[in-house]
Amino acid sequence: MMNYIALLRGINVGGKNIIKMAQLKEIFEDIGFQNVKTYIQSGNVLFSSDKSESVLINIIEEKIHTDVGFKVSVILRSEEELNNLIKNCPFSEKEILEAQGNTSSEVLYVAFLKQKPLAENIDKFSVYEIGEDKYKIIGRDVYLLFHDSIRNSKLGNNLGKLDNTLTTRNWKTINKISDLVNR
Repeated sequence: MMNYIALLRGINVGGKNIIKMAQLKEIFEDIGFQNVKTYIQSGNVLFSSDKSESVLINIIEEKIHTDVGFKVSVILRSEEELNNLIKNCPFSEKEILEAQGNTSSEVLYVAFLKQKPLAENIDKFSVYEIGEDKYKIIGRDVYLLFHDSIRNSKLGNNLGKLDNTLTTRNWKTINKISDLVNR
């Protein structure tokens, strides 16, 4: 049995595509997953299963669509992948502190991709590494360091150039999910 983290794209607190975390937890338990926990309203679900990632994604996406009536993209990472992601952060403490000095906003994010990005799409995206904002791609994860807000960043606003299903979480959320999964 492996521990997984499901990161749902497009789940909102208000507006459209609302799924309450209690309902989301129930959906995962109905599928038969073990140790189901949710974290904050943006769609983070921890669970255990003995199935493979590709099988899990299909099952989860279909069940959510059936139960709530709209499609949600699901990106999975194993507990080991999440721990490695944190351990392998390519930005130094100094770089992160320098970025934080300019803003009260979160500065370190990870965009979780469904697949490893193609080289030509990385080339299209890389032209937006302008000014002090930086990125580093490791496998299916894009580490992003902003010196202002992600909302004001050409880099952050052009993640779609990677032509990949993705969802983004800030470093604080990633570490909290890690704490929950490693308990």
